Amino acid sequence: MTAELVVFFALAALAVAGAVSLILQRHPIHSALSLIVVMAALAGLYLLLEAEFVAAIQIIVYAGAIMVLFVFVIMLLNAGVEERTQLSSMARYAGVPLTGVLLVVLTFHVARASAAMTAAPLTEGMTHKVALLLFQDFAFPFELTSILILVALLGATVLAKRDS
Repeated sequence: MTAELVVFFALAALAVAGAVSLILQRHPIHSALSLIVVMAALAGLYLLLEAEFVAAIQIIVYAGAIMVLFVFVIMLLNAGVEERTQLSSMARYAGVPLTGVLLVVLTFHVARASAAMTAAPLTEGMTHKVALLLFQDFAFPFELTSILILVALLGATVLAKRDS
């Protein structure tokens, strides 16, 4: 096992652990910190792909600026510890089978993509290739994500303003 593969698995495990922690945390600030861990692990994965620019943007824009906005909105709402309700336990019963289905579908697509990949070595210009993928092939999901984040921040601000 090469050192690069060990680092990949360590960063992947860190990202998954951070994502699970993000979901399981009861305090919103702790969830935001878990999201920062996930974003830092993703930046490390981008570095392994030799996409230094995307890794830097991941840290500067998402782990920096977006998370500052999230924490600001959490503080503005004065959100406390999450209370467990009966709806939470009902969501568990629906969520476990749906998670299983999601894992099966993801496994299928990863296996299909792995079989289709060529074993070509990484070449120069990897940042250009990632940028083309991000802004051509995946431009719509990229923009949709930014709009959803903006709507969530505006909604949180409206909710906080209504209580004052």
